[in-house]
Order: sequence, then structure tokens, then C-alpha cells
Amino acid sequence: MTNSATTKTTEGTTISVLVKEGKALASIWKQTNSLKHTIKASGFDTRLGKLLQELKAQSTLDSGQISRQTLTMYGINVIDRRRRSEALWFVENELECRDFIANSKKGFSSLTALQAAMRKAAKAEDEPTEGKPSNVGQSDDQPKLVEQSKQSMTVGPITRKVMVNTILAQAAINKLDLEEIIEDLIGELTKRQQQG
Repeated sequence: MTNSATTKTTEGTTISVLVKEGKALASIWKQTNSLKHTIKASGFDTRLGKLLQELKAQSTLDSGQISRQTLTMYGINVIDRRRRSEALWFVENELECRDFIANSKKGFSSLTALQAAMRKAAKAEDEPTEGKPSNVGQSDDQPKLVEQSKQSMTVGPITRKVMVNTILAQAAINKLDLEEIIEDLIGELTKRQQQG
């Protein structure tokens, strides 16, 4: 009878080959310091990411998460989970990462630094800075100008319904949490009742 771990095949690769790759990666993972070397085709992060991608594809869980038993079986459970996550992210976004590195004037010391730089660049693209006033030297406690409601004013006494609608409209315009406004109103009411 043959060992089932060496004869079982999944999508064209044998488990023993993946186990061997996992154990080899586990033995070298702490020795890697240079991002330049780890993202080469035969580099640590590229190999780890491809192994994790394969294991994720083979996962029986709906979320695609790799079980602790699988990580242990392949010998990569000793590699820090953040490093595994970064390697998987790199392989899944390899083209964008390589383009970003090539177009960047700055070198990156790790995948964490690369992720942060790419996130910052993506955020900068989403938020146009043209036409925005600078808030340098401004503190958050200063009152800000707010957009006034475009509701027409009623002449005469204001009803509770009008007051509620005004509060709702101002809360929406100024993006305020309605529950906090209600708590503040209840707090003021309590204070007034205690004073009078």
C-alpha cells in the first residue's frame, strides 16, 4: 500500500510537492530582509504567495480561508500570519505592485511599506486636492461654516413638527449622529429640571 500523501493529486500538483515547498519556505522565512530579493520570481514572498493562493483555491471552507491544520501540514504555520497575508496580497496584485515599484522613485524595505505607499497613492487619486482650502494651523475646536437649510421659514409660532424637521435636516446637512443629538437634548432637559 502506498502513502496517500504522495499519491493524492489536486489540480495537477501533488500534495508532497506542496508540502516540500511549504517546509522549504518555513526554513528560510526569517533570513529574508530585502524586498528586492523576496519579490523575484523565485523569491520568498512570491513563492509563499503562490503556495497560499494554491491552498486557498483548494480550501473547502466557503470563505476560502486556509485552516490551521492545512498550514501545519504544509509547514508554513511557523511563518507569521501578517507575512503570509502580505505575500498572498502581493501575488494577487503582482502586476499593479510591480508597476508601482517601477514607477516609484523610492525603494521599499518591505511589503508593508509597499502596501502603505500604494494605499496612500490610491487615496490621493480619489481625493482631488485642487480647490480645497488648506487647513494648516487650524484646530478642530474652531466652529466651521455649515450649509444652511434650504427650507422656507414659517411666520408665526414654530410647532414641534417644524422643530423636529429642522433638527433632522440640520443633522443630515452637518452629518451629525441623531442619537447623540437626542442624548444631548435629554441631558439638557435633565439639567433644567434639576435647576428649576
